[in-house]
Amino acid sequence: MSRVAVIGTGYVGLTTGACLAHLGHAVVCADIDQAKIELLQSGRIPIYEQGLEALVADGLATRRLQFVVGAAQAVEDARAEFVFLCVQTPQGPDGSADLRYVEQASAEIGPALATGAVVITKSTVPVGSARVVERALARTDVAVVSNPEFLREGQAVHDCLHPDRIVIGSDDQAAAAKVAALYQGLNAPAMVTDPATAETIKYACNAFLATKVSFINAIANLCQAVGADVRDVVLGMGYDKRIGFEFLKPGPGWGGSCFPKDSRALVRIAEDAGYDFELLKGVIAVNDLQFRLLADRIAELAGGAHTNPVVAVWGLTFKAGTDDLRDSPAISVVERLLAGGATIKAYDPTVNRTLPAHFDHLDIEVCDDPYAACAGAAVLTVLTEWDEFRWLDFEKVAGVMAAPAILDARNLLDPISLRRRGFVYEGLGRK
Repeated sequence: MSRVAVIGTGYVGLTTGACLAHLGHAVVCADIDQAKIELLQSGRIPIYEQGLEALVADGLATRRLQFVVGAAQAVEDARAEFVFLCVQTPQGPDGSADLRYVEQASAEIGPALATGAVVITKSTVPVGSARVVERALARTDVAVVSNPEFLREGQAVHDCLHPDRIVIGSDDQAAAAKVAALYQGLNAPAMVTDPATAETIKYACNAFLATKVSFINAIANLCQAVGADVRDVVLGMGYDKRIGFEFLKPGPGWGGSCFPKDSRALVRIAEDAGYDFELLKGVIAVNDLQFRLLADRIAELAGGAHTNPVVAVWGLTFKAGTDDLRDSPAISVVERLLAGGATIKAYDPTVNRTLPAHFDHLDIEVCDDPYAACAGAAVLTVLTEWDEFRWLDFEKVAGVMAAPAILDARNLLDPISLRRRGFVYEGLGRK
């Protein structure tokens, strides 16, 4: 059993801390938000993440997991051998990652660290950030290791306990070996490299996955234009072992807490190094275009320009399985519909009546159920792939809409069944 402190209790920090406690380590997690810590101490969690609340409850019950206010306090309470930095790295105005929270946390824990401790950057940070952490710590008797996370929101617990690989970046091989030992028992290969390479791997993975999504969205638009069926195109592509099926699902675009921020950060990293990453710029541009194209199609299906239609929206989170609205493609599409004069009535199973305060600029009605969102609507659009949307009563949906028209931006619903019920149905690249 190792003694671990985790700084930050967002998706990454909370999942990392709970999973390390599950693996048998003694973990103290820290945050600066007193109310959040009190919530966690009671066994409740502030996010929607499958399996995480049970894991936190188990950690509290076994006393392998604790929550405290303050980074230095966590290091001292844990008598930490290992400290994970899981603080946010928001996007700066120029697209670069803002490291102020990483530096602040490092400076705070520096004096509290025991000799020989290992500080591990779990936050997604630009190449060269290990040196930034070393300077902020102001300690020559501790090691700094990069250990990027590869967690999918909605499946973070599974990904943490069943990783494809564990990437460890360090110039200190002994420290790298200690970090690898933390994950003993997980059936995954551990890759040890230098810090700059480990930091680059994280950005490269997210940029590549974003590229796959932008590519298949472009192919879906092409299928729409030429009369092909994107489902069969994906099937034909996915059987190729060099390509695979993952991330070949057409949709309204990519978003969330990682892809937009990390893609723009990688462009900025390349620019700072003197390289013009035109390919990734194109991926970002295709994604931005997807929001506009989809909004235009929804408006057209609702009756065209200057009609100021009521549009029903199912799904507001950036994907199913999470309550995360950050950089959600659904929100991006809604913003464009509002700009075109539409009235929006929305439903999402994780959004209760009102959007968070930072979405106050969106003048939309958030409804308690999916049928209320459809009342009087000229068109219904599915923007998040919540599985429950498949099994709703579409006779009832048609009965409350002004016109039975659906634009399924996730290709979630059955077009044959809906057309039999009198709906005008459009998907993305589907016949």
